[in-house]
Amino acid sequence: MKVGLVSDIHGNRVALEAVLADMPRVDELYCAGDVVGYNPWPGDCVDELRERDVPTVMGNHDAAVVGETPVRFNGMAKAGIDHADRRLSEAQREWLAGLPTERHECDGRVKLVHGHPDDPDRYTRYTYPDEFSPRLLGDEDVLVLGHTHTQGTRQFAAGIVVNPGSVGQPRDGDPRAGYAVLDLDAMTVDTHRVEYDIDAVQAAVEDASLPKRIGTRLSRGQ
Repeated sequence: MKVGLVSDIHGNRVALEAVLADMPRVDELYCAGDVVGYNPWPGDCVDELRERDVPTVMGNHDAAVVGETPVRFNGMAKAGIDHADRRLSEAQREWLAGLPTERHECDGRVKLVHGHPDDPDRYTRYTYPDEFSPRLLGDEDVLVLGHTHTQGTRQFAAGIVVNPGSVGQPRDGDPRAGYAVLDLDAMTVDTHRVEYDIDAVQAAVEDASLPKRIGTRLSRGQ
């Protein structure tokens, strides 16, 4: 069984479309949160996952749009949240509001969270790939998390920990959109990067009167 893994789409429809077009054939697609925020197309990204019935967990930007989150946001992030709040339909907001903070898929073999699995707030603790350890794993074979916008995977005797990277706003120095493909039969993960039209996103950021840096940082993967 092969599973496509995405995270931190952040309203970047152009990057999401590129990822879905590039992704090899998979049996399932899972998302580790932050569907909205920053970029201009929160509703389109929600609809793409909603229509595909993609199992998704709530990220901190998702939570901020539909409720409350303990995370403090800088001005750039707050602008993206406010943009999403204005643009989402009631049906889109209801879908976001119904997302859990944790999911167990594939008969419990795969666990999805957004931030650290032991953080009661889910969002205040960032776990980068160089911090991945078997202590993060519970009964699941594979732990999928996001939040850091940094792609990475490590395999241990107890299982796999993977961050598929950010679709819509990478911060690991590679501006290409990130995703991963998990093979549950072979217990392997392949990470992928795909180029997309960053110029088009930057133009849309300006057209939406969002902070210019939301677009310019995409070119640097920061």
